[in-house]
Amino acid sequence: MNKNIKKTAEKQEAEHRSSYLSDRYYVQLKPLLVKLKAKMDRRLVSTFLGLAMAILMNRHRNHGLLLSELGGYLMDPNQAPAGTKRIHRLLHSKKWSSKDIEEYLWGQADQRVEELWNAEKMILVVWDESVIEKPESLHLEGLCAVKSSKAKRLKRIKPGYFNPPGGRPIFVPGYHWLQVLVLGMQSAPTLAHFRWWTTRGEAASDKRSQEKEVLREITRRWGAHQVLHVWDRGFAGQPWLTQAYVHAVRFVMRWPKGYKLVDDQDRLRKAWEISRGKRSWGYRKLWDAKRRCHRKVGVVAFPVFDRAFQQPLWLVVARQGNGREPWYLITNQPVHSEEQAWPIVLAYARRWQIEMSIRFDKCELAFESPRLRRWETQLRLLLIATLAYSFLLSLIKPDLVDTTSWLLRHWCHRTGEWSRKVQAPLYRLRSAISRFWLSHPPPFLLSLRLNSG
Repeated sequence: MNKNIKKTAEKQEAEHRSSYLSDRYYVQLKPLLVKLKAKMDRRLVSTFLGLAMAILMNRHRNHGLLLSELGGYLMDPNQAPAGTKRIHRLLHSKKWSSKDIEEYLWGQADQRVEELWNAEKMILVVWDESVIEKPESLHLEGLCAVKSSKAKRLKRIKPGYFNPPGGRPIFVPGYHWLQVLVLGMQSAPTLAHFRWWTTRGEAASDKRSQEKEVLREITRRWGAHQVLHVWDRGFAGQPWLTQAYVHAVRFVMRWPKGYKLVDDQDRLRKAWEISRGKRSWGYRKLWDAKRRCHRKVGVVAFPVFDRAFQQPLWLVVARQGNGREPWYLITNQPVHSEEQAWPIVLAYARRWQIEMSIRFDKCELAFESPRLRRWETQLRLLLIATLAYSFLLSLIKPDLVDTTSWLLRHWCHRTGEWSRKVQAPLYRLRSAISRFWLSHPPPFLLSLRLNSG
């Protein structure tokens, strides 16, 4: 008798938490759903919300965003063709566009910037580039040549194995990808903008044009001095420095050691030559998020100028030791002392968040799996998938520790030390929600399935 009572109590708790999570997802998407409801039929809006939930539930790197797979999660498995047809109608509807989701993501970022500004905290806008590889595709709209990072990993020399492949970089069909996150020095990031572009077809563009457009939008929304932009080495060079000067933004940029700058003695020298022989101002033990260990890091800075416009800059050098290449960071923020140098180094260290974000999108959300022919339809599906990622990020908040702990404990239990200590277990959290909702479907999906009958 006691066992039956316990099972009943556990079932009721699971149903309550399932309803709570689905309600939270609905409330988060409500501004977007209201906007879509004004444009198209409410049945398509219901499909939109159901699809966003189905993407969370369908975990498969190769098939995660296939419509035939998602249809079986939207409806009952025996009604998968009907679910696929609903998704097809939604994605091909002419009454909405991918711009609606982009504007919603900008709105979320606006709120995050305002929260950090009111709390008087540093606001970082982190940029990064990647590609979506479609090596087996030929007829999708917008495909262009992109450098394959997968092939590069496979070509790395591994100890104990023979005849490592060499040669020139491998290019495959795919799309270019630009992502922007808003974050502070702590807590989870907020998605600000996703953009995919191609160099071929009717929508052909180029890298700098896309980046300029995004920079103009960010400056229009948040001003030039409210946020600090963080750029990796892919942005280094005179063309992008020119854009930073034109928009008068604050920035930190990773500078390749072989690129030249003008030092304080008006000599044109490489970055590593400017810092050669100069002792560090001070040292700190910093956490290496990539290799998960503490490292002793030294810092020193030098006033420099770019050789085209002679704009004053500062070269901040973070020396990691153990034979690792230092970080050469240039910034337009004054750095006259060790106390001013450390915030620049720590701001760039936060850039690792966007690396993890892109890896999560490719691995967990299967961004490389869609097989839709039209360019706009592909953008719509990918952006709906980003809403699932945004929802997962929203769960990593102090006020939701009880809910996330319960999910991880009951639906994705792990015994390894690393799994227990990780601060943002997004992979486990997504796995837990997937299993949980498969066993206890959200009330919205249940009603959607019942109404379809």
